[in-house]
Amino acid sequence: MSRPLSILIFIVCFSLASCAPKEVQPPPKPSRVAIVLGAGASRGFAHIGVLKILESHGIPVHMIVGTSAGSFVGSLYAYGFNAFQLQKMALSIEKSDIVDMTIPDNGFIKGESLEAYVNRLLNNNPIEKLRIPFYAVATSLPDGQEVVFGKGNAGKAVRASCSIPGVFRPARIGEKMYVDGGVVSPVAVDAAKRFGADIVIAVDISSDPDTSAPEGTIDTILQSINIMYSKLSAIQTARADIVIRPKVGRFGSAEFEKRHEAIMEGEKAALAALPEIRKILDSLRQAGKID
Repeated sequence: MSRPLSILIFIVCFSLASCAPKEVQPPPKPSRVAIVLGAGASRGFAHIGVLKILESHGIPVHMIVGTSAGSFVGSLYAYGFNAFQLQKMALSIEKSDIVDMTIPDNGFIKGESLEAYVNRLLNNNPIEKLRIPFYAVATSLPDGQEVVFGKGNAGKAVRASCSIPGVFRPARIGEKMYVDGGVVSPVAVDAAKRFGADIVIAVDISSDPDTSAPEGTIDTILQSINIMYSKLSAIQTARADIVIRPKVGRFGSAEFEKRHEAIMEGEKAALAALPEIRKILDSLRQAGKID
């Protein structure tokens, strides 16, 4: 065989070998971090403090699941308000902006003002148009099933999630009635996992007991319901990767005037949890599963 022909055959074989398919490993699936904001009436201002710390320390949030007060705060954050904007809004909000009292039959508060307030701040964007995937948890009547709203009218979903039995009238959506999601899922960790969360940071604002004596009918109802929330929360938060528990027990569930203190307690609790959060996220970054 002539030398030029041998060289030609070698080049062809080398080229074919270099074009042969090679086995590759798939890149690691990116992990999704969910923050689950729990139920707890006006103690929910603590969620803003938690979000302030997570945001200022660069903790990613790929999903928000909110129950009751958590759905209210969560919807606004998912829309695109940053935590410092939420704090400013929280300190300026008046009860009359979201509380529309009525002659009590199956509730003291209609809930229409809350619905309108949320939709106005979200520029009437439906849930699926929010910047961060958001889910609001409610309880259907009369079957008592957990319902997770992930599409449609955001204000209605938040209203349903916040409709505390005996305080708010049940919210009607279509032909169905809904009450506060905290009745079945005060800290909806399982819902976050069902919708694709790999890491769940749960914020529980009901586990710290209220030691003050209730004043009036609404306060008695709220304190009684918070006791129920705390029992369920203990079960649900056991399945979270990280649990943040702001010390808000000294604040009554209807104490709007303690909102600044509640925000500060959220900040303190989130700061205490930061080392654990960073440890988990650092291990994911080393594995290439998170940016």
